[in-house]
Amino acid sequence: MSDLFSVKDKVVLITGSSRGLGASLASGFADHGAKVIINGTNQRTVDQFVEEVKAKGGYATGYAFDTSNSQQVILKIAAIEEENGPIDVLINNAGIHRRAPLEEMSETDWRKVIDINLNAAFIVSKYVAQGMIARRQGKIINITSLMAEGARNSTGNYAAAKGGLKMLTKAMATEWGKFNIQVNAIGPGYFQTELTKTLVADPQFDAWVKQKVPSGRWGEPSDLLGAAIFLASKASDYVNGHTIYVDGGWLAAL
Repeated sequence: MSDLFSVKDKVVLITGSSRGLGASLASGFADHGAKVIINGTNQRTVDQFVEEVKAKGGYATGYAFDTSNSQQVILKIAAIEEENGPIDVLINNAGIHRRAPLEEMSETDWRKVIDINLNAAFIVSKYVAQGMIARRQGKIINITSLMAEGARNSTGNYAAAKGGLKMLTKAMATEWGKFNIQVNAIGPGYFQTELTKTLVADPQFDAWVKQKVPSGRWGEPSDLLGAAIFLASKASDYVNGHTIYVDGGWLAAL
């Protein structure tokens, strides 16, 4: 069973993958032989990262589109599959933050976070799943968060979106399981990325994270890859509707 965890030659679309954790996942999948589809909203940034992956010997192509815009999604999914083959694995990773106390948060910031972090996952999955249903196989991985389980001050919109995405994962698994599609989620803990560098550099916040997590450290982007490879491979063919928290034990500790 040497191919149990193999993702070689699988077409893997990762939304929001031109930077941050998405870029790390894309690079990791390419290192393991997958045909990685890079997505972002800026074509130049997408193309730059595609060239980085290719320079290391990986297969990558890039498509800039707004994952919350159904018309763009329909056109790009068709182009991706025509030019690269059917999508075997979809990783819904695109996400944004807009922080403010709930009583001060603008409706614009509330709606934008819900739109990108939750609605976009539904839209992209809907159109990718149509092909998976016809082929009767596929893997969808939604990137949620610790905040699907608990909130922090000034992140109510983000927590609501990620909590919704956790339940959307269960709904997709329930509806699409009969088509041999497995839908699961990964909930990252606190990871060191370019988006969290100000938090890492804050001595008080850094100490709080290290004290809270049993592993005593921030996650590294590479720490996320193993769970993603598992959920994208044959090894998870009877795993459906679950969230794997890659959090160093955060949720296990009181």
